[in-house]
Amino acid sequence: MSFETEGEPRMETIVEKSLSTGRAHGRGAAPSPSRRWAWIAGALLLAAAWGWHKHRLAALAALTKKGGGPTPVGVATARRGDIPVYLDGLGNVIAYYTVTVHTRVDGQLMSVGFQEGQFVHQGDVLALIDPRPFQAALDQAKGQLARDRALLANAKLDLARYKELIAQDAIPKQQLDTQVALVGQDEGTVQNDQATVEAAQVQLDYCRITSPIDGRVGLRLVDPGNIVHAADAGGVVVVTQLQPIAAVFTLPEDVVPQVMRKISAGATLTALAYNRDKSALLATGRLLTMDNQIDPTTGTSRLKAEFANKDNSLFPNQFVNVRLLLETRRGRVLVASSAVLRGAQGTYVDVVAKDGTASVRPVTVGVVEGADAEIVSGLEAGETVIVDGADAVQPGSKVVVDAGAPGR
Repeated sequence: MSFETEGEPRMETIVEKSLSTGRAHGRGAAPSPSRRWAWIAGALLLAAAWGWHKHRLAALAALTKKGGGPTPVGVATARRGDIPVYLDGLGNVIAYYTVTVHTRVDGQLMSVGFQEGQFVHQGDVLALIDPRPFQAALDQAKGQLARDRALLANAKLDLARYKELIAQDAIPKQQLDTQVALVGQDEGTVQNDQATVEAAQVQLDYCRITSPIDGRVGLRLVDPGNIVHAADAGGVVVVTQLQPIAAVFTLPEDVVPQVMRKISAGATLTALAYNRDKSALLATGRLLTMDNQIDPTTGTSRLKAEFANKDNSLFPNQFVNVRLLLETRRGRVLVASSAVLRGAQGTYVDVVAKDGTASVRPVTVGVVEGADAEIVSGLEAGETVIVDGADAVQPGSKVVVDAGAPGR
C-alpha cells in the first residue's frame, strides 16, 4: 500500500525548485563557489529529511499489514486464599433500655444531680424532692409506734398477773379471757404502726430520685423549683443505655435457612455495623437472634445484633448498614474481580498463556467480595488473567504486560 498523496511533491521537483530559486536570487549571474556549496548542502539536507519520511511511512505500512503487534495489558495471577461470605442488611440502632425517670411523690423539686448528656450509673441520685413533709410523717408514725408498743407491754404485764390470780381463783375467767384479747389487739396495733413507719420511710426515700440503669441522661425536662407530681406525663429526665447497644436489621427470606442452620448449630456470627454510605466501620458485634416470622409485605426477616459500643459510636435510632459474616470459605481459587467479564456466553476471563497468547476461558463465579472473586470452576491457581485492557484483545492475539497498567 502506498502512503503518497496526489499533492505530495517529488524529491526531484524540490531540488529543481531550490536550484532555480538560487539562480533567481543570483539575478542570472554565475554564483560564487561559497554560494554554490551552500545550495548543495541545503539540497542534501532536504534529501535526508525526505528519506527519513519515506522510511517512517514504510514502517507504518508494515505495522498495519501485521495487525498492530502485541497489545499492552494489565495482568494478575490467580491464587488460592480465603474469602468471607457476607449478608448485607439495612437496620436501625436501638437501646436495650430507655427509661423516663418520674417522681413517685408529689413535692417541690429542690435540685438535680446530673449534667445533661452525662453518663450515670444505677443508683446515682438524679434529683431531690423537698423531704421535710415526708420526714415529719415518718417521725409521727414512729411516735405512734412507740406509744402502742408501751400499751402492748402494759397489757402483757396485766395478762401475767391475771394468770396468777386465776390460779388462786381470785378473779373470774372472763376477765382473763378479756385480757388475752386485749394483748392480741395491741399486738395488731403495733404491727400496723410498724407498717406505717415503713411506708413513711419509703415515701421519704422516694424524695431521692435515682437512676434505675446505667446509661446516658438526655436533656432536663423540668427545672428545680417546680412542683412535680407522680402523675406528670413528661418526667424529670430520660436515661438511655448505650453500652451495650443493639441493632435490628432485615435480610431477605431466601437467606433465612442459611442463617438458621448456623444459629441451630450454636455458631456465633459476627456482625459489622457500617455508616450510611459504608465508608466507615462503626462497631463490631455478634448476632443475638432472629425473629420468629417473615414480613409478608417485604419478604424479609428481622434480626438483632449486639455491640459493646465502648467508644459510643452507635446511638439509638441511628441508621446503619449491617454486614453479617455467614462463613469464610478456605483455600478457594481467587482472582481480581476486574478480571471477570460477562458476555452472551456467560462469565469468562481472558487467560494469558506462557507464550503471551490470550484466550477466552468460561468460568463459574462464586462469591465476589471487594476486589476478589471466587472461581468455582474453569481456572486454576497460578494462571495469568487480564485485568486491564481486555477490550483491545482478540482471542489468539499476542499481548505484552504493561508496567503502567493496574494489576496484581
